[in-house]
Amino acid sequence: MTVADHPAAEATTLTAAHALAGQLESYGVEYVFGTCGHTNIALLDALSGSSIEFVIARHEQAAAHAADGYARASGRPGVLLAHVGPGMMNAVTGVATAAMDSVPLIAISGDVPSYYHGRHPHQEVNLHADADQTAIYRPFVKRAWHVHRAQDLSRFTERAFWTATSGRPGAVLLNVPMDLFSRQVAWTACPLPAEDAVPDLPAPAAARIAALLAEARRPLIYLGGGLRRGAGRDALLSIAERLDVPILHSLMGKGAIPDEHPLLLGMPGFWGLEATNDYARGADVVLALATRFAETDASSWDPDHTWNLGAPESRLIQIDIDPAEIGRNYPVEIGAVADVTLAVQAIARAVREAEPVGRPALRERIRVARAELFAGSRERGRSDDFPLRPERILRDLRDALPADAVLVTDVGWNKNGVAQCYELPPEGGFITPGGASTMGFGPAAAVGVQLASPGRVVVALVGDGGMSAQLPAVPMAVEQGLPVIFVVMNNRAHGTIADLQTANFGNAYGCEFRDRDGQAYSPDFAAFARSCGADGYAIAAPGDLATALRSAIAGRRPAVLDVPMVNEPVPTPGHWNIKDIYHGVFPEQGTS
Repeated sequence: MTVADHPAAEATTLTAAHALAGQLESYGVEYVFGTCGHTNIALLDALSGSSIEFVIARHEQAAAHAADGYARASGRPGVLLAHVGPGMMNAVTGVATAAMDSVPLIAISGDVPSYYHGRHPHQEVNLHADADQTAIYRPFVKRAWHVHRAQDLSRFTERAFWTATSGRPGAVLLNVPMDLFSRQVAWTACPLPAEDAVPDLPAPAAARIAALLAEARRPLIYLGGGLRRGAGRDALLSIAERLDVPILHSLMGKGAIPDEHPLLLGMPGFWGLEATNDYARGADVVLALATRFAETDASSWDPDHTWNLGAPESRLIQIDIDPAEIGRNYPVEIGAVADVTLAVQAIARAVREAEPVGRPALRERIRVARAELFAGSRERGRSDDFPLRPERILRDLRDALPADAVLVTDVGWNKNGVAQCYELPPEGGFITPGGASTMGFGPAAAVGVQLASPGRVVVALVGDGGMSAQLPAVPMAVEQGLPVIFVVMNNRAHGTIADLQTANFGNAYGCEFRDRDGQAYSPDFAAFARSCGADGYAIAAPGDLATALRSAIAGRRPAVLDVPMVNEPVPTPGHWNIKDIYHGVFPEQGTS
């Protein structure tokens, strides 16, 4: 039942909760992810009579990650519903993860009754400020609204959706005292603007950028997570191919350009290769598109390792929809605030006027470096050692998954190793928590991705730490009937940090999971899956993983594969300043 069908609609008034449900329907919302609480059940009741499905997540962080995954896969904003106090605070990590990765997400939180503000009613956030739970979200959301009058809810909701999806997308908060949901309001439509007119790149600027790239001795295109497949990618490839400009991608840019493309060098930074970091360091013109030059992709901004963009012989062209990112980490010669798709299309038109450039020797160096990377990973993945080496797990995944499968990763080998050495098919997807590097993102986000992509195989590739952090994802997948495949790379540790601690301090105290007798410990994730109504596979021999993957793919049911894995560090050819810090070496003492 839509809001127009509600009996109260004939009288032009209805509860604000029913008005909000109708407004969400009009915006094309299919799913709301969240948990119930006494402050939001009036809205849940209104949703029960709508076309929108409420996805119970059992934990607010899981709900936020699922809404995030849905938004990344569908291209539409995710919607989260949380309860007052501990409920909305549980969601902080998930909402911040979406915010830092520029994912449009609308968080709706119930709050204490407006007339009890500051009296410390049940679950009010109130110690040093009266009932100001919106302040908890303000450091990372684009905007936080606290609704004071029921008649303002529809207008604030329209503003929330517009703000989350326009410009640089991100998360917003709509905080609603619970009594406002039950108050009567006059029903008035509050449509979103019909068109989002985004800034283009002026033709003279495009021509100048094209000329700089064409004249460069060692040009480079560096791609972040803001340019995806479609017209923008096609235009970008036309620039690169006409001028033979190699392409690097950030962690978030993995998959935007096919891994098999002859001009793709790969990822720079901590987990980049020697070839990628060397080329970046020597580039004389860099076209940076929708990237913030994150520390991970910039070797802690040390010019000796990846980017040397402060040097006189190097020039940076940076294009981003967010003016705050222009020149944040490196000085720019040309800084342009523009929609990245429109910008590369404008540059591509200007590049057509330039003479084609051929760099066959460069293409051959890229081919050799990429071939060695992928062949080396596959060779290491042939090992029949058990527990499995991480690259054996990646090899079996590559061989078993259909080409259009979506990998949703967590943190550790499943994120960094995939970004570095997993040869993603052109049709495949890669979704990862970049800005916050959030452990626990993968399991619940994969549920949202599967809801948005029902016909595709979706794999949550996670560590045992990440799986333990988001166990609610499995019953959520079961309840929704979603065939998510949870592959748990189980090294019985927070493996990446255990490796880091061992390398720098000689032990892994506090990083490995052990019982009271000091023995390595892990839950039985396969048994947990079966207890939830999913399929569970306990991998007990090297050949079991490929067999289990084929079975899970064919079964089209939620499944957990518990894969014992050795704790093997991800290669880090780049530089990470924290290693210096552990040994008492700081920038002010003479390092870069």
